[in-house]
Amino acid sequence: MSMLNRPADSRDEGEIVASTRDYESAQKTVSKLIAQEVPARDIAIIGQSVRTVERITGRLGYAAAARSGAINGVLIGLFLSAILVIGNPEVPIQLFVGFVFIGVALGMLLSLVTYAIVRRRRDFASVTQFAADHYEVRVQAVSLAKARQALGAVKPVATRAPVDLTEPPRYGERITPGGQPAPT
Repeated sequence: MSMLNRPADSRDEGEIVASTRDYESAQKTVSKLIAQEVPARDIAIIGQSVRTVERITGRLGYAAAARSGAINGVLIGLFLSAILVIGNPEVPIQLFVGFVFIGVALGMLLSLVTYAIVRRRRDFASVTQFAADHYEVRVQAVSLAKARQALGAVKPVATRAPVDLTEPPRYGERITPGGQPAPT
Protein backbone atom coordinates (compact mmCIF):
# COMPACT_ATOMS: atom_id res chain seq x y z
CA MET A 1 0.00 0.00 0.00
CA SER A 2 1.52 3.32 -1.00
CA MET A 3 1.44 6.31 1.29
CA LEU A 4 1.06 9.17 -1.20
CA ASN A 5 0.19 11.76 1.42
CA ARG A 6 2.99 10.90 3.82
CA PRO A 7 5.48 13.76 4.09
CA ALA A 8 8.82 12.84 2.58
CA ASP A 9 11.73 12.78 4.98
CA SER A 10 15.02 13.03 3.08
CA ARG A 11 16.93 11.48 5.97
CA ASP A 12 15.30 8.08 5.61
CA GLU A 13 15.91 7.46 1.89
CA GLY A 14 18.89 5.14 2.34
CA GLU A 15 21.68 4.33 -0.11
CA ILE A 16 21.34 3.56 -3.81
CA VAL A 17 21.50 -0.16 -4.66
CA ALA A 18 20.14 0.12 -8.23
CA SER A 19 19.32 2.79 -10.79
CA THR A 20 16.98 2.14 -13.71
CA ARG A 21 15.62 4.09 -16.67
CA ASP A 22 12.01 2.93 -16.25
CA TYR A 23 9.69 2.39 -13.31
CA GLU A 24 8.88 -1.23 -14.18
CA SER A 25 12.56 -2.22 -13.81
CA ALA A 26 12.67 -0.50 -10.43
CA GLN A 27 9.57 -2.47 -9.38
CA LYS A 28 11.22 -5.73 -10.50
CA THR A 29 14.30 -4.86 -8.45
CA VAL A 30 12.13 -4.22 -5.38
CA SER A 31 10.32 -7.53 -5.94
CA LYS A 32 13.68 -9.31 -6.11
CA LEU A 33 14.80 -7.64 -2.87
CA ILE A 34 11.58 -8.57 -1.07
CA ALA A 35 11.87 -12.17 -2.35
CA GLN A 36 15.33 -12.30 -0.74
CA GLU A 37 13.72 -11.15 2.54
CA VAL A 38 14.97 -7.58 2.60
CA PRO A 39 12.38 -5.76 4.77
CA ALA A 40 9.97 -3.85 2.54
CA ARG A 41 9.87 -0.86 4.91
CA ASP A 42 13.61 -0.33 4.29
CA ILE A 43 13.21 0.00 0.50
CA ALA A 44 12.31 3.14 -1.45
CA ILE A 45 11.90 3.93 -5.15
CA ILE A 46 12.84 7.53 -5.87
CA GLY A 47 12.20 9.20 -9.22
CA GLN A 48 14.87 11.71 -10.17
CA SER A 49 14.18 14.78 -12.34
CA VAL A 50 10.43 14.36 -12.07
CA ARG A 51 8.29 16.33 -14.49
CA THR A 52 4.63 16.39 -15.47
CA VAL A 53 3.59 15.44 -18.98
CA GLU A 54 0.19 16.55 -20.22
CA ARG A 55 -0.95 14.64 -23.29
CA ILE A 56 -3.66 16.31 -25.35
CA THR A 57 -6.35 13.76 -26.19
CA GLY A 58 -8.60 15.92 -28.33
CA ARG A 59 -10.61 19.06 -28.73
CA LEU A 60 -13.39 19.90 -26.35
CA GLY A 61 -16.72 21.13 -27.62
CA TYR A 62 -20.31 20.97 -26.58
CA ALA A 63 -20.75 17.63 -28.40
CA ALA A 64 -17.75 16.04 -26.65
CA ALA A 65 -18.91 17.38 -23.30
CA ALA A 66 -22.42 16.02 -23.87
CA ARG A 67 -21.05 12.62 -24.94
CA SER A 68 -18.83 12.22 -21.87
CA GLY A 69 -21.66 13.47 -19.66
CA ALA A 70 -24.02 10.88 -21.16
CA ILE A 71 -21.55 8.07 -20.46
CA ASN A 72 -21.13 9.22 -16.87
CA GLY A 73 -24.90 9.64 -16.65
CA VAL A 74 -25.46 5.99 -17.62
CA LEU A 75 -23.41 5.01 -14.60
CA ILE A 76 -25.39 7.39 -12.38
CA GLY A 77 -28.65 5.98 -13.75
CA LEU A 78 -27.54 2.37 -13.21
CA PHE A 79 -26.56 3.22 -9.65
CA LEU A 80 -29.94 4.85 -8.96
CA SER A 81 -31.72 1.90 -10.61
CA ALA A 82 -29.77 -0.58 -8.50
CA ILE A 83 -30.80 1.26 -5.35
CA LEU A 84 -34.41 1.20 -6.57
CA VAL A 85 -34.31 -2.55 -7.30
CA ILE A 86 -32.66 -3.36 -3.96
CA GLY A 87 -35.33 -1.34 -2.17
CA ASN A 88 -38.23 -2.84 -4.13
CA PRO A 89 -37.37 -5.98 -6.17
CA GLU A 90 -40.78 -6.06 -7.89
CA VAL A 91 -40.39 -2.69 -9.61
CA PRO A 92 -41.39 -2.67 -13.33
CA ILE A 93 -38.62 -2.59 -15.95
CA GLN A 94 -39.95 0.72 -17.31
CA LEU A 95 -39.05 2.44 -14.04
CA PHE A 96 -35.57 0.90 -14.17
CA VAL A 97 -35.02 2.21 -17.73
CA GLY A 98 -36.52 5.56 -16.75
CA PHE A 99 -33.93 5.99 -14.00
CA VAL A 100 -31.15 5.21 -16.49
CA PHE A 101 -32.50 7.92 -18.85
CA ILE A 102 -32.77 10.37 -15.96
CA GLY A 103 -29.13 9.61 -15.10
CA VAL A 104 -28.06 10.21 -18.71
CA ALA A 105 -29.91 13.53 -18.80
CA LEU A 106 -28.47 14.57 -15.45
CA GLY A 107 -24.92 13.62 -16.52
CA MET A 108 -25.22 15.51 -19.80
CA LEU A 109 -26.64 18.58 -18.08
CA LEU A 110 -23.88 18.69 -15.46
CA SER A 111 -21.18 18.13 -18.08
CA LEU A 112 -22.52 20.86 -20.37
CA VAL A 113 -22.79 23.36 -17.52
CA THR A 114 -19.24 22.55 -16.41
CA TYR A 115 -17.93 22.92 -19.98
CA ALA A 116 -19.76 26.23 -20.44
CA ILE A 117 -18.01 27.59 -17.35
CA VAL A 118 -14.54 26.21 -18.20
CA ARG A 119 -14.48 26.70 -22.00
CA ARG A 120 -13.11 30.24 -21.76
CA ARG A 121 -9.95 28.89 -20.18
CA ARG A 122 -9.52 25.56 -21.90
CA ASP A 123 -10.81 24.09 -25.15
CA PHE A 124 -9.00 20.74 -25.18
CA ALA A 125 -9.10 17.49 -23.25
CA SER A 126 -5.91 16.07 -21.78
CA VAL A 127 -4.42 13.46 -19.48
CA THR A 128 -1.66 14.43 -17.03
CA GLN A 129 1.00 12.01 -15.86
CA PHE A 130 4.25 12.17 -13.95
CA ALA A 131 7.51 11.01 -15.52
CA ALA A 132 11.08 10.79 -14.25
CA ASP A 133 14.43 10.59 -16.04
CA HIS A 134 15.49 7.62 -13.95
CA TYR A 135 14.50 5.77 -10.81
CA GLU A 136 16.75 4.88 -7.89
CA VAL A 137 16.09 1.94 -5.62
CA ARG A 138 17.39 2.86 -2.18
CA VAL A 139 17.75 0.71 0.92
CA GLN A 140 18.22 1.74 4.55
CA ALA A 141 21.65 1.17 6.09
CA VAL A 142 20.39 -1.65 8.36
CA SER A 143 19.46 -3.77 5.32
CA LEU A 144 22.08 -2.52 2.86
CA ALA A 145 24.42 -5.53 3.01
CA LYS A 146 21.54 -7.96 2.55
CA ALA A 147 20.21 -5.94 -0.41
CA ARG A 148 23.58 -5.79 -2.15
CA GLN A 149 24.03 -9.51 -1.62
CA ALA A 150 20.55 -10.17 -3.06
CA LEU A 151 21.30 -8.10 -6.15
CA GLY A 152 24.77 -9.58 -6.50
CA ALA A 153 26.43 -6.19 -6.54
CA VAL A 154 28.97 -5.59 -3.83
CA LYS A 155 30.13 -2.01 -4.11
CA PRO A 156 33.82 -1.58 -3.28
CA VAL A 157 34.43 0.87 -0.51
CA ALA A 158 36.83 3.61 -1.56
CA THR A 159 39.27 4.67 1.13
CA ARG A 160 41.28 7.86 1.15
CA ALA A 161 44.76 8.26 2.44
CA PRO A 162 44.78 9.69 5.95
CA VAL A 163 45.23 13.45 6.17
CA ASP A 164 48.09 14.79 8.27
CA LEU A 165 46.43 17.50 10.35
CA THR A 166 49.77 18.90 11.55
CA GLU A 167 50.75 19.88 8.01
CA PRO A 168 49.39 23.21 6.63
CA PRO A 169 47.17 22.98 3.55
CA ARG A 170 48.93 23.22 0.19
CA TYR A 171 46.65 25.27 -2.02
CA GLY A 172 47.49 25.37 -5.70
CA GLU A 173 50.24 22.73 -5.51
CA ARG A 174 50.03 19.61 -7.60
CA ILE A 175 50.63 16.44 -5.68
CA THR A 176 52.24 13.54 -7.53
CA PRO A 177 50.95 10.04 -6.85
CA GLY A 178 53.96 9.43 -4.59
CA GLY A 179 52.69 12.09 -2.21
CA GLN A 180 55.49 14.67 -2.76
CA PRO A 181 54.79 18.07 -4.34
CA ALA A 182 55.69 18.32 -8.01
CA PRO A 183 58.70 20.48 -8.81
CA THR A 184 57.75 23.94 -10.04
